[in-house]
Amino acid sequence: MVKQNNLFITVPTHFRCPISLDLMKSPVSLATGVTYDRSSIQRWLDSGNNTCPATMQLLLSKDFVPNCNLKRLIQIWSHTFHFQFPLHDHHLGTNAAPIRNHAHPSCSVSVSLSNLLCFAPPLEQNVEFLRTIHGLVPVLLDVLGEEGSCGDIECFELAVKVLDLVRCEIEDREEFMTSMLKSNRNCLRSLALVLQRGSTESRIGTARILECVAINAESKTLIAENEGILCELIALIGVDKDMKLIESVLSCLIAISMPRRVKIRLVQLGVIKALTRLLLQRNAAVGVTEKVMRLLAAAAAVEEGRSEMCENGGECVGGMVRKVMKVSSAATEQAVTALWCICYLFREERALVAVAEAKGVEKILLVLQSECPAPVRQMGKDLLKILKVNSKSFTLSFYDTNSSYIMPF
Repeated sequence: MVKQNNLFITVPTHFRCPISLDLMKSPVSLATGVTYDRSSIQRWLDSGNNTCPATMQLLLSKDFVPNCNLKRLIQIWSHTFHFQFPLHDHHLGTNAAPIRNHAHPSCSVSVSLSNLLCFAPPLEQNVEFLRTIHGLVPVLLDVLGEEGSCGDIECFELAVKVLDLVRCEIEDREEFMTSMLKSNRNCLRSLALVLQRGSTESRIGTARILECVAINAESKTLIAENEGILCELIALIGVDKDMKLIESVLSCLIAISMPRRVKIRLVQLGVIKALTRLLLQRNAAVGVTEKVMRLLAAAAAVEEGRSEMCENGGECVGGMVRKVMKVSSAATEQAVTALWCICYLFREERALVAVAEAKGVEKILLVLQSECPAPVRQMGKDLLKILKVNSKSFTLSFYDTNSSYIMPF
């Protein structure tokens, strides 16, 4: 292993010729399916051998075909890390190759990342290959950080897209989170910039990356402390019309919203208004509405959230009531949970009025008739009790008392 600038990178095993153990320049495959460097296998065959060196199988044909895909991968990999060694330099050994300092010019970084994006998406094994590149994720994080980046939004977007491709293949999420959030890199500022100015694709990737690193209370809080991130996420669900992007952002917000202080901050930054707008949309995707309900249920756990949901004549609460049986079982469960929290657990009078005006009793009875889980059924019964107590004009005239399987009280 050679040391240069205190940086090392391991050459992937399948990039090295089984004969010379050097990085292959021109990979070719024999009939046995094993790939060698052209010069090495040619010397083997020219020496009178008629077997495959790796498997020792007898070769029925000494013909070989270029492995163009592997050659392209090697070229992109080499270019990405700007190797400064001859491909067969005997001083390098077989396990490692040095790379230059990561502070590449912006243009060079963009070209390298663009090349990676050219071959990775079409094939799952190509994405798997990216994960095996030693040092790839730290390089991408350096691009997003203050050091090693020229502050170019194009570089940030490309780094996000590549990182998004490999995020599910990252085995040590704790280390990934630490490298992104707790090192001296300023990745969050760059990600906020991508959310603000990037393309839809890169914004989606950013939301997924943030969700990926929000693995515990500490990481969720670290993300939330960057106000730029929260502001941009909320802005996207408030104005953007791309449902795929909105759903990704909602998933991210759900992932980071568990700590109480994060819930409060989200409410302060206007998340309830943005969620209400989505809730009242007629053409919202099922997945979007489910996630909206889940976030509202989370926000109902804090006083600030409940108060905001009761504003504007209880528009948000009424919207939940109207959607409670129109989306999916998951949305129904979250909506009932939120309404139970606001109306029964904390007895918000404005919410009770809004539920009554939206024919909430009738909707809850319909929920009880459905095959809902036991906890949801119990919350529905609690809601009916509190709604009856707080409504002087409450009537069950629409309720079929012959339906013995409904037990609202």
